[in-house]
Amino acid sequence: MNAFFKIMAGLMLVSAIAGCATTSDRLANVGRAPALSPIVDPTVTAGYRPVTMPMPAAEPAVYQPNSLFRSDARGFFKDQRAGKVGDILTVVVTIDDRAQIGNTTTATRSSSNEAGLGGALGSIFNSVAPADVTADAAIGTNSGITNSGNGSVNRSERLTTQVAAVVTQVLPNGNLVIEGRQEVRVNFEVRDLIVAGIVRPEDIASDNTIDSSKIAEARIAYGGRGQITDVQQPRYGQQILDAILPF
Repeated sequence: MNAFFKIMAGLMLVSAIAGCATTSDRLANVGRAPALSPIVDPTVTAGYRPVTMPMPAAEPAVYQPNSLFRSDARGFFKDQRAGKVGDILTVVVTIDDRAQIGNTTTATRSSSNEAGLGGALGSIFNSVAPADVTADAAIGTNSGITNSGNGSVNRSERLTTQVAAVVTQVLPNGNLVIEGRQEVRVNFEVRDLIVAGIVRPEDIASDNTIDSSKIAEARIAYGGRGQITDVQQPRYGQQILDAILPF
């Protein structure tokens, strides 16, 4: 019991230390609305990494005599669609996912074994064995295993919104790396929307929009922070115990 109490005291101490910074931040913001993040260059934020993808061999541009086109031209007329680093395009986020999965597993196994003694050995065994034990069934074993499992997944997600994204890179083959962030504060709750990925210039519509289904390596995050989100989250001590306790 002493060891158990020591372990619990250690866990409580670790929880308290881990939550000091979080608690101080929360106390400092009591009565205040969550602050919006500053608008910064995505390429200088912590954790940003340039995207590297497989690319075809570069082909030098060739101009033919008396021709209006060059070999690497993508179009004749210039439009206002995003195409360079720093350009902005609108991403139409449309997510409508449904998944239903059901699994049932049942396994049963049983076995029974008996061993006895006969002849002279059986007579000797009967003379020394208790009255309720006979030589013809001196040893008996029985075992049984039953396993039953059921699992199901029923998920439905729907999200429709728009967010403006900035071109952060132009890959050698002309594809664009984009990243967009949007924050909306309503009272004491902030909703965050993050969109990032790789798009083809040909998939950008004439009104400078692109559907989220046409974004390669798409990273879409939609969440929030504030009083409502804070209440919905378990306390940090409970999260630590859930990660450590084996039962």
